[in-house]
Amino acid sequence: MDPTTDNAGQTGDPGTARDALEALRAEIAKAVVGQDPAVTGLVVALLCRGHVLLEGVPGVAKTLLVRALASALELDTKRVQFTPDLMPSDVTGSLVYDTRSAEFSFQPGPVFTNLLLADEINRTPPKTQSSLLEAMEERQVTVDGTPRPLPDPFLVAATQNPVEYEGTYPLPEAQLDRFLLKLTIPLPSRQDEIDVLTRHAEGFNPRDLHAAGVRPVAGPADLDAARAAVAKTTISPEITAYVVDICRATRESPSLTLGVSPRGATALMATARAWAWLTGRDYVIPDDVKALALPTLRHRVQLRPEAEMEGVTADSVINAILAHVPVPR
Repeated sequence: MDPTTDNAGQTGDPGTARDALEALRAEIAKAVVGQDPAVTGLVVALLCRGHVLLEGVPGVAKTLLVRALASALELDTKRVQFTPDLMPSDVTGSLVYDTRSAEFSFQPGPVFTNLLLADEINRTPPKTQSSLLEAMEERQVTVDGTPRPLPDPFLVAATQNPVEYEGTYPLPEAQLDRFLLKLTIPLPSRQDEIDVLTRHAEGFNPRDLHAAGVRPVAGPADLDAARAAVAKTTISPEITAYVVDICRATRESPSLTLGVSPRGATALMATARAWAWLTGRDYVIPDDVKALALPTLRHRVQLRPEAEMEGVTADSVINAILAHVPVPR
């Protein structure tokens, strides 16, 4: 009997939980080729109770990645295709009149799940985009004045296409700031693409993860144990000051009109602690902060138009800041 499959998370031991979460990479790799950084980012978000914005061109397995993660963690998942005619109630749920009881009853929407895939979130108007704000921040949905708690864990993985902006509604800064991480999903390397085609030629069906061999290797109890261990991961005053200095430097950058807020600094501290624990330490080092700086901060800054015209990117600005802010010893 495989203990990671049948007894995942039942001990609540942090070491066992770390091993189980590490096994996610190998399990998801049975369905998704070459996306280890994105898998790690999703796990970090789960540990920090955060949400993820996935950006990549169509066809790079963003949907498959979230489905495979849900299968490997034995979590419920739902997908919503965001379109211009989508209404807030289509996401959160609504009151439905029951003719038998002559009363209104609440019909939960797809947001009542563990992993919600909000596909092409920027294709729906701001009114519907904002319907997710309460769910993401408060982990509840209020309908007709009654708050209804969402399951735990709860993660929104929203996708958007980085190259097709016609007919889209860019996410406002206030909502972008609600996402813990922004992960870019690149096109696969030549060898990875060969591996993808080889799998399909051998009969791989992305709609049947069970047939692909994806099995639960961790569960909610593992996440609970891991979160408790991450909360005990120490961060020294020097590292805390380093996080603050990086975020303050974005506010002073001549290439940016908007720098990272204190919420962003808190997010960077949280993701660095989660990454430190995943790599086997109970304390944070500067390299942990550097490793998570780009995905945690890139969507929290806004470029000046003239800098954007010169080819400057948010990533290049953050990398320059990381190169110049003194590293604590």
